Amino acid sequence: MTALIGRLLIYVALACAASGALLAFAARGDTARLKLSRRLGYGFAGAFILATLWMIIGLVRHDFSISYVAHVGSLATPLHITIVSLWSSLEGSILFWAAVLSIYSLFFLRAQRGREADPRSAYSLGIILVVGAFFALLISAVANPFLATPLPIPTDGNGPNPLLQNHALMIIHPPMLYLGYVGMTIPFAMAIGALLVGRTDPDWMRSMRRWMMVPWGFLTAGIVLGGWWAYEVLGWGGWWGWDPVENASLLPWLAATAFLHVSMLEERRGLYKGWTFTLVLVTFALTVLGTFMTRSGVFNSVHAFTQSPIGPTFLAFLAVVVLGSVVLLSLRLHRLEPGRPMRSALSREAAFVFQNLLFVSFTFTVLLGTAYPLVAEAVRGIKVSVGGPFFSDFVVPIGIAILFLMGIGPALPWGAATPREALRALVVPLGMGGLVVVAFVLGGVTHGWALTALGACGFAAAVSLRELAAPVRARIKAHGESVFAAVAGTFRHGRRRLGGHIVHLGVTLLGGAIAISSADQKMVEAVLHDKDSFVIGDYWLQYTGARVVSEPHRERHFADFVVVEGTDELGVMSPAMNRYSAAMNAIGTPAVRTSASHDLYLSIMHLDDNEVGVRAFINPGMAWLWIGAGVMLLGCAIAVVPERRVRPVVVVAT
Repeated sequence: MTALIGRLLIYVALACAASGALLAFAARGDTARLKLSRRLGYGFAGAFILATLWMIIGLVRHDFSISYVAHVGSLATPLHITIVSLWSSLEGSILFWAAVLSIYSLFFLRAQRGREADPRSAYSLGIILVVGAFFALLISAVANPFLATPLPIPTDGNGPNPLLQNHALMIIHPPMLYLGYVGMTIPFAMAIGALLVGRTDPDWMRSMRRWMMVPWGFLTAGIVLGGWWAYEVLGWGGWWGWDPVENASLLPWLAATAFLHVSMLEERRGLYKGWTFTLVLVTFALTVLGTFMTRSGVFNSVHAFTQSPIGPTFLAFLAVVVLGSVVLLSLRLHRLEPGRPMRSALSREAAFVFQNLLFVSFTFTVLLGTAYPLVAEAVRGIKVSVGGPFFSDFVVPIGIAILFLMGIGPALPWGAATPREALRALVVPLGMGGLVVVAFVLGGVTHGWALTALGACGFAAAVSLRELAAPVRARIKAHGESVFAAVAGTFRHGRRRLGGHIVHLGVTLLGGAIAISSADQKMVEAVLHDKDSFVIGDYWLQYTGARVVSEPHRERHFADFVVVEGTDELGVMSPAMNRYSAAMNAIGTPAVRTSASHDLYLSIMHLDDNEVGVRAFINPGMAWLWIGAGVMLLGCAIAVVPERRVRPVVVVAT
């Protein structure tokens, strides 16, 4: 009965989405149809949210009569892991995908209240519901988590994927990715709506940009949290390995970042309207591709699900999205108001254009390196491996150029600048970039690409800091305000600009940390017996023995190391191997000691009663990578909040 209720809710969501989409496209200004389509949109969202809550209740109650609960549930699994096992396997993850779309749909319906007569709004809702109908059909026909468990109903299960249980980051990393992936549906729908009508305006573009910034922020958080999880769990000493599923999340992020930049050109200068809409459509297509890569099982990855029947369905949906987008752009783009030509190569517009070309090159390189092995195997029947060196050789120069242009763009004026004006705007930031390079050379960094990247980061950071200070200085000079009042005024009336430069500062911190950690990592491997020791850098580590801690859902085997730096004993680090009943192999948990300059990172290769195999790393600058990501998210949050509009004061004569 419990499984039947869940299936009925999915069918209700499917019916509401399909009929609501048809009414939205057929409304043509009919108020009654528009209102009914909105009600059906609310019905679609409500049904999916209820279905998801119903599944969570089934998981918490260990209702093994539901097929999905029998597959991922376990009486020994802690409550918080039981709840998040909703997205631990294919069927539950697709259900959660649809629930997130439902939440976004509710916010979109609320934001569009009072705009029902605008056909762009109606068409946008129709596209959202079409996407919702696809996922409802996918769940009901191919990946239904609410199937009844065949008799006899089990009394217990194996629990969720051990990788989900091994670190707290897996509680928040997948939802962040879902909020990023799924949220791209809204700006995609708004772009389709504008193209179908053949009309856009600055308000619509600003709204579309804000709707893109929200999932962009979530996707940024998801990517970084995924890297942090890999760093804290997989034990190889790094956080990004150009894994196909990692790349799948990076692709839409790159396209969305390019859109956020070029949309400012369209909004401020009326430039590249076609390019702006193309990037929105490409971003959504890449989210569909990423979902296919993650859930079809065609890629071998620690992040991917096993072979599943949804691959062909997703591939067909991707083909429809791509083909439909190309046809719509070719038929309707000319109806939008053409933009003005760019006036000068020495301008902010030109820097944005060059930066966008680099983002597109970055995206194409990652897509090529990720998809080529699969295409080669399908077409030629040979297995090809594309690893980190390929991406580093092509992506590193592109990334450094993007960092450099990230400083040039804001330093130059809109319109045109003379060579003298450009030089005056850039000379101080270039000097700061040079000082950063000198400082790191004196600190011992010798790698050429790393120093180039650090110089670009210093240059871009100097520009962003100057741009952050400029409006504060202007308010102090114009109004005689205190520094605090000027900062508060800038925050109230220039949030988008302020947030953008804070994001850029975060990027420079993150980029610098990546450059340092990639170029100057130290690694030592050792096989030790009781009381043996080894040295890495300035650290002396002594193995003092193993111990076992039993928990309801796993058994943890720790290896304890006393850590000494110089003459100071810093304490004990205890990496672990975790054994789960559902896993053939133990899963590691490295021990990480973080400081402002570097991480000391210990990972167990093997552990038994007699010896331990340990791999130790010194990873410089890692703390600044996570700090930089946090600064980026802070800037995004500031930029998303609408600026306060000053209401006109009406004076009534008496």
